[in-house]
Amino acid sequence: MAEIRENRKMLLMGNEAIARGAIEAGVQVVASYPGTPSSEITESLIEQADEFGYYTQWSTNEKVAFEIAAGASLVGARSITSLKNDGFA
Repeated sequence: MAEIRENRKMLLMGNEAIARGAIEAGVQVVASYPGTPSSEITESLIEQADEFGYYTQWSTNEKVAFEIAAGASLVGARSITSLKNDGFA
């Protein structure tokens, strides 16, 4: 995924578009648990983390990823998590 520039058109896969939307929305914390097809969202965000200055992490399970994103949100950080299916058993 290329750097963000205004008025620039790009052809992206769906998961890359979700990642780009998160970056443009000012995401600050990304926490996910790997599982296709949602892994591509976090993989795209990891590639751009240094350039855009946000924190990313692969969590030990879906519950932990959700709690990290929710906790960050509660203290005012824009956060995102991506999980396969509903992610809860």
